[in-house]
Amino acid sequence: MIGASIARLALAEGCTVLCILRPGSPKENNLPVHENLKKVYSDISGYADIPSSGRYDTFFHLAWDKTFGNARDDTDAQLKNVQYTLDAVRLANRFGCSAFVGAGSQAEYGPVSRKLRGDTPVNPLSGYGIAKYAAGKLSGLLCDQLGMRHNWVRVLSVYGAMDNPYTLISYVIDGLLNGDAPELTKCEQIWDYLNERDAATAFIAISKDGISGKTYTLGSGTERTLRSYIDDISRIINPERQPLFGEKTYYDNQPMYLVADINELIHDTQWKPIVRFEDGIAEIVNIKRRARFATDARSAAK
Repeated sequence: MIGASIARLALAEGCTVLCILRPGSPKENNLPVHENLKKVYSDISGYADIPSSGRYDTFFHLAWDKTFGNARDDTDAQLKNVQYTLDAVRLANRFGCSAFVGAGSQAEYGPVSRKLRGDTPVNPLSGYGIAKYAAGKLSGLLCDQLGMRHNWVRVLSVYGAMDNPYTLISYVIDGLLNGDAPELTKCEQIWDYLNERDAATAFIAISKDGISGKTYTLGSGTERTLRSYIDDISRIINPERQPLFGEKTYYDNQPMYLVADINELIHDTQWKPIVRFEDGIAEIVNIKRRARFATDARSAAK
């Protein structure tokens, strides 16, 4: 989602973009058809074998294996992800990149009850969070050795039209559009959601103006209860159909407070989020409704 958005924005700025895609990935459909968009097909485990062709300014590393469910604690797989990140740094160097921007995660922090900054102490509890933290530190060390600028971006909660169907926002939107009542926790968490386009503009701004060696935390900087976000979605889709709050229990180590302090990011890059949550959700709902209408029309034509 973030990678496709970065590609779209960079192309709009007149850049040439090379996308590294998993062979057969359905996410390829998120990319536009453009004369300045090039593609290389490789699984993340094959980065060390990708030959360099052409020269580029910045490498955005967003790929990661085993990101969902119990796979996040697959220790061997997560350790491999650290190596793959170092492979990405060396690939960036072969492409002549002067900057490497890697995607970290809020999971690096562990449970925290204050706004998150790049210098907030970390205590990751999951294998995923531990590996992300290690990848960020080691990729920074390798970038120093190779003479590349390095930034690590700890992403909180990003949503958008290209999001995976199993995320909370997608689950609630799809359920309400189907006429169902999504089953949720009490949704007392205080979270910080950022639209995919704002996330992409932040990555691009960091690639241009980020201070080398800094870790930035990426979010909207706005704190709201998760229930208030869900209430917005319900109001936009169908105020008469309400999710079932309290039907599910919080999972172990559930983060109850996830909010970014974006002051340093704004200061260094002049980036600011501009998409209101309500507007971003309305856009997603309209896209999904149009897609459903088109599917129904094709079915009727048969």
